[in-house]
Amino acid sequence: MFARYLDHDVVIDMPTFMSERATGHRNRAMAHLMLNFDMIDQDINTALDLYFQQCSVMVNCQDLAMMAAALANLGAQPITQKQALNPSYVRDLLSVMYTCGMYNRAGEWAYRVGIPAKSGVSGGIIAVVPGKAGIATFSPLIDKNGNSVRGLRVFEELSQEYGLHLFDLSMGRCVFTQAIS
Repeated sequence: MFARYLDHDVVIDMPTFMSERATGHRNRAMAHLMLNFDMIDQDINTALDLYFQQCSVMVNCQDLAMMAAALANLGAQPITQKQALNPSYVRDLLSVMYTCGMYNRAGEWAYRVGIPAKSGVSGGIIAVVPGKAGIATFSPLIDKNGNSVRGLRVFEELSQEYGLHLFDLSMGRCVFTQAIS
């Protein structure tokens, strides 16, 4: 799946996968809750193995940026223009990233940075400015929430400097008003 975003194959780091599989108790608990509420309709272990594999994909910062750029480009890989993700899912994915992609810091991220993002406990962060840019940082020092300390600062500064926050209206004014009755 990730190869569609990158236009090259990716590999799973087996020691990381095995570690995630052995220690992913919180993820198992969430999977059982999701099963209980009919949110998962398959074998929990199969779903968890897929999730743990996705957490163990070997990529670099350029790969992360390319994934983010594909999401900014309605799911199309920006160089090849091949569709990595159906455009009808992009809005949903970005909504989930915006509301919970930064773990327990998601609310503060939405307030300070204001763009959809997803962090990983390895120190990577991808962020999407819909229709404009995909950005990635990587710095392994993480905070108590599992987010890159330096990556957070970089994105805060980028958002402020370039007016990236989705609700920053100082970059333009509404020119169209229409009452709907």
